[in-house]
Parts: sequence; structure tokens; C-alpha cells
Amino acid sequence: MTKLYPLMPLRDIVIFPHMVAPLVVGRKKSIQALEDAMEKKTDILLVTQQKPTVDDPDSDDLYSWGTLASVMQLLRLPDGTIKALVEGKTRAKIISYVPNDNFLQAEVEERIDITEPTAELTAFERELRKYFEDYAAGNKKIAKEILSSVQVIDNPLKLLNVICAHLPLKSDEKQVILELEPLTARMEKV
Repeated sequence: MTKLYPLMPLRDIVIFPHMVAPLVVGRKKSIQALEDAMEKKTDILLVTQQKPTVDDPDSDDLYSWGTLASVMQLLRLPDGTIKALVEGKTRAKIISYVPNDNFLQAEVEERIDITEPTAELTAFERELRKYFEDYAAGNKKIAKEILSSVQVIDNPLKLLNVICAHLPLKSDEKQVILELEPLTARMEKV
């Protein structure tokens, strides 16, 4: 099933489901997409640009996968920009772009991951947790609170997404992980 959502291009950041992020937004079309999502009480599709230097991206400049996110808060700053707090909900694949004069919008298909316990999924979850704990132990940039929160996550999908949000990977590397299917393939890549 597909649904229409306002779309906001992102420069040099990939938002994963379960990730909460502050975004400073200055482009007029992006501000209008955020306002539309808030006004209609709908999610917004956050899609990373292939080249962050493009100032007015269109469909050719964007990846075909993104994350549906809820807009938790909008704060207008004195310089005309907006600070938005967003929370990623689910991965989504763009099916088509729908014309709109004010902002980008797309018809998307949500991709819901099946997380029914299997021996393979349990093994990947255990290894992923172990590798992240080892990584965090040797990396001063990972706060103890993050490591503590990872240790209590009991959902393999949420575990994967929280870890991905804290890995020092380039945007294109994170994008590859976001697009991979099934869940175990993403876990193996990480």
C-alpha cells in the first residue's frame, strides 16, 4: 500500500527509524514541507541527497529510500530558519513523485521489517550488541548513556537502528544500510 507524504531532502545525514534528531532547516521548500506535515498531522519523508552541495534538489538528486518521521517540534529562529525535532518511524521506498508547487512530495511504500524471533536473528542481535559494546569501550565519543540504552533494547530492529545512528559512517555508507533487505542483511552489513 502506498501513501502520499511531504518530502524533505537532507544534506549529509541519514535518519534511521527510532532516531531522534534536531535539524536546522533554511530552504523554503523544506520549511513548507515541514509546515505541511505539522498542519496535516502527518509524517514527513526524510530523504538524503546524493550530492549535498545541490541547493535545490529534485528527484534525480535524491536517493530512492528514506525514513518516514514525525515532526515533534518546530522552532522558528530569528534568522528565518527553523529548528525541527524529528523522530524516525519506518523505512520507506519512493514509488513516484507527485507535482506540488510549494515543496517536494512523493508517493511511498512503507517497509515494515518482520522481527519474529529466529535462531539467525538472535545470533545477529547478540553479535551486533557485542561488537557495538566493544566499539563503544574504545571510543570516547560514545556516551555511557548510549551504551546503557543499547544494552536494554530488546527489539532487534530498534537495536540495529540505534547503533547505526551512532556509527561514524559517511552518509552514502549509512544509505546502503538503510536500503538493504532483509533485516538480517542490514545487521550483517553493520
